[in-house]
Amino acid sequence: MAIEVNNESGLDIDVAAVQDIARYALSRMRIHPLSELSVIAVDEEAMEALHLQWMDLPGPTDVMSFPMDELRPPAKDEEEPAKGLLGDIVLCPQVAKAQGAAAPTGHSMDDELQLLTVHGVLHLLGYDHEEPAEKAEMFGLQQAIVDGWRAEAGLTGPSPAPTIT
Repeated sequence: MAIEVNNESGLDIDVAAVQDIARYALSRMRIHPLSELSVIAVDEEAMEALHLQWMDLPGPTDVMSFPMDELRPPAKDEEEPAKGLLGDIVLCPQVAKAQGAAAPTGHSMDDELQLLTVHGVLHLLGYDHEEPAEKAEMFGLQQAIVDGWRAEAGLTGPSPAPTIT
């Protein structure tokens, strides 16, 4: 998979981990290995501008997703996944840092960015959390992906609990 990560946030982030967890999530969701994804980390000012422009909501947010080809996981194991451009995920490390620190278990900015990356990938794949049933499905899948990636990477300690509401 071609996954490009650009950090324009002004904070040091673990770019390799963001790229790796995105690749893991896409593989786990059976997205074609020749698909492309772009992830960009921006500062609060840039995120606030995007949030206002696209959601008509003030203030910066943690993650936004902008789908391109509207790829979806194959419905059946025997189906060949489609390839294409997944789209863009925009992360705000400053917001992630505050959310991680405020989480009940408290976790690092990088742990939060990994969680938000998976969240963004799932949004690109058509998942949402507006309705309770959708939220349960998306957040369950999100946690399973984060836990699986952490186990495969040999990371110890509890996985970050979802901070997205």
